[in-house]
Parts: sequence; structure tokens; C-alpha cells
Amino acid sequence: MAQAERKAPPVDANILELIRSERDKALSPREWKFRLRGYGYAVKTVAGTQVLTRLTTGDEVGTLPPEFA
Repeated sequence: MAQAERKAPPVDANILELIRSERDKALSPREWKFRLRGYGYAVKTVAGTQVLTRLTTGDEVGTLPPEFA
């Protein structure tokens, strides 16, 4: 039986700007994820795609573009 693909919507432009800004400031992907936690976000990998989630609830905010991989 084929597994259904979960597709989260793309991340809102304002949030994406924040995420991109923090990635530019960080020296490594690990530091970037740590910095995002300060804003209440986390990044998880689902079926090879990075998904931005809310840290407190675990709700998916949206998928991140491939540039963040």
C-alpha cells in the first residue's frame, strides 16, 4: 500500500524573511536551529523535506525552500 504524502503549505513571506535572516547570521545549521528556538520555531524533517513547526504546539507552519537544507 502506498503511503500518502503530507504536504504543508509554504511558509509565510514575513516568517521566511526572519528564517532567512537568522540563517545568514548563524555559523552552522545547528546554530541556526538553536536561534529559531528563541523565536518559538523548530525545524523537523518529514520525508526528506524540512518543515517549520511551532515549538510549543508542534503545529506545522509550512515547508521550507530547498535552500535551507
